[in-house]
Amino acid sequence: MRMNSHYSFGIDTSNYKTSVAIVDTEGNIICNFQKYLDVKKGERGLRQSAALFQHVNNLPALVQEAFDMVKEHGKIDCVCVSERPRPQAGSYMPVFNAGVSAGKMLAAALDAAYLAFSHQEGHIEAVKHDSPLKDTEQMISFHFSGGTSEALLVDGESIEIVGGSKDLAFGQVLDRVGVALGMDFPCGQELDELAIGHPAPQQNLLPKIKCQNGYINLSGIETKCQRMIDEGKDIALVPMLFQRLGQSIEDMTKQLRDKYDIRDFLFAGGVSSSSYIKNMLRTDLSQLNICFGEPALSTDNAVGIARLGGKKIWL
Repeated sequence: MRMNSHYSFGIDTSNYKTSVAIVDTEGNIICNFQKYLDVKKGERGLRQSAALFQHVNNLPALVQEAFDMVKEHGKIDCVCVSERPRPQAGSYMPVFNAGVSAGKMLAAALDAAYLAFSHQEGHIEAVKHDSPLKDTEQMISFHFSGGTSEALLVDGESIEIVGGSKDLAFGQVLDRVGVALGMDFPCGQELDELAIGHPAPQQNLLPKIKCQNGYINLSGIETKCQRMIDEGKDIALVPMLFQRLGQSIEDMTKQLRDKYDIRDFLFAGGVSSSSYIKNMLRTDLSQLNICFGEPALSTDNAVGIARLGGKKIWL
């Protein structure tokens, strides 16, 4: 770390993780600190008020830890936050108010610029920055996480929803199934490891997820999974579920490829870090330019937010 360097400080307060990060003028990660919110055993999530309360308690220590990394080495030029879920009018979730408040206070104290982006934009930038699609203007970016499953047509700074799930998110399905199987929330990583270790049987008992014009519905397969668990038929459930989810992503990708004549696809969000799904898509869609980020940058983090702010003030 060089003296007299310039930094961008990022804060992201999603529904299940408090995150702070610092990057330099090249977008290199100086630090990336995260803390999961506490969810009681057997519960499938948090109320917004409870999540907001935990963010408020988590932020001081994380901000201090990050600030200590750079305070003697240079200047923080901007403080950047995720202020809403999507870059759309009316997009709002109370949890992001924790980061907004902390970011405004920190920017004022440091005499730094204050910049706000959406959580979704941060996810895309975190993965895109180090990918082969870094300089690609038009692409389809999938954002698959605990609360979002959307296909996004990215054209420069424009982001348009063009596909995805109309009801549940992929992450919601995985967490609900995992909790029903006795796992701790969030359940995605543990389920992914189970799916990798236990290949799906030749006959998949779960219904195929229908895809039309890039859109799917996931409530039906979640209901079927819960019924199988109640009936004690959960031995091979996890690999069967991942196989069906992967097939639905393949179908979305192919339909959107044909509709928009696009071959570049970027995968962001925690579910996109699934080793099972990545291996499946890389095999079955090898003719397309498919890019995944590092697992640590695919899940919720503030790195993308910090990088977005740096690009605004330095480029």
